[in-house]
Amino acid sequence: MIADLEKLLVEPAVAVRVDAAKGSTPREEDALMVVSENAVTGTIGGGQLEYMAIDEARRMLRDDIFEATLRLPLGPEIGQCCGGNVTLTLSRVTNVDALLEDVRDYHSQEPNVYVFGAGHVGKALAAALSLLPVKVHVVDTREMELSAVCEHVQKHLVAMPEMLVREAPKGSAFVTMTHDHAGDFLIVAEALKRKDAAYIGMIGSATKRKQFERWFLTEGGEASDFIRLTSPIGGKSKDKRPAVIAAMVAAEIMTVLAPSPTKVKA
Repeated sequence: MIADLEKLLVEPAVAVRVDAAKGSTPREEDALMVVSENAVTGTIGGGQLEYMAIDEARRMLRDDIFEATLRLPLGPEIGQCCGGNVTLTLSRVTNVDALLEDVRDYHSQEPNVYVFGAGHVGKALAAALSLLPVKVHVVDTREMELSAVCEHVQKHLVAMPEMLVREAPKGSAFVTMTHDHAGDFLIVAEALKRKDAAYIGMIGSATKRKQFERWFLTEGGEASDFIRLTSPIGGKSKDKRPAVIAAMVAAEIMTVLAPSPTKVKA
């Protein structure tokens, strides 16, 4: 959102925020949308609610109004059947730098996801995660494979990928899908030492999981730690195409990551 917001804020704009959300609503409190005469970035949930907010924001720009409040029931009155009630606060953006700093700070607190392995599935998973509110790290020992990973993710070319597990921020998610089963085992063993890991996943079959379990316990690992491993990953889909696996794994990871902090929910 930051790049789009920087472009939008070269002209006058109105920030639209969900100030209160009661009952069934499309977005939660603090969701943010910024509106100029020619562009919109962020969302407060779409539908008629958002259309009305955009119309009001542009009326404020035309009439030189600086503050407004909209209280909207999400029912037949506006053609939206969520059933809840939303209060929106609309305010002219008078301090562009402060708003950008708030958005950057919000995004800096997004959870980290480490994808070990830049093969077909790793590349697809990186692309899927790059669209989500997480910081994506792709780790590999192969420069050529890593160079082909999508933009907007952090790439790490390292000889010992498991070392990055130790350095990862608290609450990170780790998923390994390297070209080497032994490498996967070392990465997962390191991740299982992290009691603060939000998610630990390893691609492969039930047989691979059993092999890892035997090795892990033989090497002194605890059974209570092993049960924290998700493997196979991606649910029970029988479709093995990389993009499908990536979509399933991305959803699996997002269901367990801690929610992003309140404020500036773009």
